[in-house]
Amino acid sequence: MCGILTSCTEPKKDVEKKVQTTDQINESPKEMLKQAYQLFKEGDDQESIKLANKVLDIGRETKNDTLIGRALTSLCRNAQRSLDTLRLAELSAELKDLSEASRNPQWMMYRAHMNAEMWRLIGNMDRAEMYYNESLKISAETGAKGMYTIDHFNKSFVSIAKGDFDTAKELILKYYALRKEADPASEDAYGLIALAYYLEQQGNYEGALEVAVVTRRLFEEQHLFPEPPDEKPLLAVEKKVQEMVTQEKSTEIKANSVSLTVANLLEKYL
Repeated sequence: MCGILTSCTEPKKDVEKKVQTTDQINESPKEMLKQAYQLFKEGDDQESIKLANKVLDIGRETKNDTLIGRALTSLCRNAQRSLDTLRLAELSAELKDLSEASRNPQWMMYRAHMNAEMWRLIGNMDRAEMYYNESLKISAETGAKGMYTIDHFNKSFVSIAKGDFDTAKELILKYYALRKEADPASEDAYGLIALAYYLEQQGNYEGALEVAVVTRRLFEEQHLFPEPPDEKPLLAVEKKVQEMVTQEKSTEIKANSVSLTVANLLEKYL
């Protein structure tokens, strides 16, 4: 899943710096939303929600559609953690009203994306796929390249869960092609979550373990924090391969993976 104000693969700027609370922070609304996203990634939904609501109030007071939409989207993300579909429905209705009032389709795109993520977490893959298709359609039409890119990654999980491995492979490769187009030097570890899940679901447990190990190493090196809909399949992969791969083989795979790159794994498995 991609943060509305910051790429889901953007490293945290200062790993050691303690995140500020709403009582301590005194920054611009944009910075407050970045902080809300960071708090969300670190599991502090209470403070994240406080900041988003503060920005929402500012947006309404100043009649700033951008702040309103971004705050609503931030709150949608928080609703995913507790699988609060009722809250998401309320926020979705507000995003729809905002999109119609402002004649800006991006809020319908974010609405679709957030609903897709929620339903993927819940396990309703048909509904998730419907919303991903809606998000992809709008992002393609409006030139929202970031969302268009990340939703290829996101939708691959749906295809894998439904057993459509050919489509999943196409989506993962398309995601990496778009990432390379945007940044040729990118060492994007995030997409490896999908690759690990792709391999595990086809019974290639040793390959899935190798990819999962490299993914975790790169996350640590790049200071990345996967969001709930994305970390869920990675945790499932790690649990399954622990059951299916011997300790001896696991140790060997981990030792041999220390220098592997994203490009190495894509070439090897796709």
